[in-house]
Amino acid sequence: MLVWFEGKLVSIAFCNVMISRSDLKKISKARLRDAKILLGGKRFEGAIYLCGYAIELALKARICQTLRWPEFPSTAGEFNNYKSFRSHDLEVLLHLSGIESKIKTTFLGDWSTVAQWDPDSRYKAIGTATRSDADQMISAAVALVKKI
Repeated sequence: MLVWFEGKLVSIAFCNVMISRSDLKKISKARLRDAKILLGGKRFEGAIYLCGYAIELALKARICQTLRWPEFPSTAGEFNNYKSFRSHDLEVLLHLSGIESKIKTTFLGDWSTVAQWDPDSRYKAIGTATRSDADQMISAAVALVKKI
């Protein structure tokens, strides 16, 4: 399979490279920009969905920082010894990040908003989210990405 990454066409069949902490941060911020564009296009479910992934990526970058890892595992093989890190569960990732207490104490409102995210939200029917829902999620995600 070929994908575009940093302006290059890369074959992921041959690309067994972990994702660097800096790339995780960049992608997280890019997903927030994408969410804002979707909000402007009244694609509220998509905006909410991307915010969840932005938080997931930010937390994975923070886990790298906490554990002093230069990169985060990205393939099944790379996760062999790190099964607990292979998760989309924001609560699990927050716990592994080492900043759970700080986030839940200082940013509880924002965390409560994003913690409702579920990767299966990609299957939500169009029209199930409102502009207000998407605004709240984007606002909370932007605030948390800055602090994570």
